[in-house]
Amino acid sequence: MIRQDTQPPAVLRLRDIAFGDAVALLAAYGLRLLRVDDGAPIPGSYWGEPEAGIVGCDVHARGDTPVHSILHEACHLIVLPVEQRRAVHTDATDSVEEEDAVCLLQALLGDALPGVGRDRVLADMDAWGYTFRLGSARAYFERDADAAWAWLHARGLTDAHRRLQAPDGGIALAEPPHAI
Repeated sequence: MIRQDTQPPAVLRLRDIAFGDAVALLAAYGLRLLRVDDGAPIPGSYWGEPEAGIVGCDVHARGDTPVHSILHEACHLIVLPVEQRRAVHTDATDSVEEEDAVCLLQALLGDALPGVGRDRVLADMDAWGYTFRLGSARAYFERDADAAWAWLHARGLTDAHRRLQAPDGGIALAEPPHAI
C-alpha cells in the first residue's frame, strides 16, 4: 500500500514568527501586511490558500501562510515602482526575469526578518516545491543567478556585494551570514 501524505510540508509559517516583525519589514518598503482570520479565504492569493495574496500595496496572510510565500509576494510588490503597485491584484508579473529576481530577494529579506534567515527561506522553498535548474534554491542563489543579481542591483535593491539595500538606498538591512 502506498501512503498518501496529506500533510503540507513542514515550513515556517506566519504563526511561528512575531507578526510585528513581519509588519515592520514590509512597512519599510511601503507595504502593509494584513492578517486574515484562520480558515478565511486569502484575498489576492494566486495559488490559493494558504499562500499569501497581494492586492495593491497589501500582502494578505493567515497564520498558516508560509513565511516564504509572504516574502515572495511582498517582493513582487517591492520590485515594482510605487505607482504601479496600486494596480496589482493577485498576479504581479509574467516576467521570467522578475520572477527569478524575486526568488533571490525573498531569501535576502529572510535575513532581515528576526527568527527566519535566508537559510530557512531557501530550505522552505525547496520543501514547498520550488524548482531550480541546479536542483535547489540554495544552488540557484549561490551559483546560477547572475542575471537575477544584476536585475536587483540595477534597481538599487542590492549592492555590488549582493547585500540587501535599505528601501531608501542606504545601508544594507542585514549583513549576509556568509560570503557568496
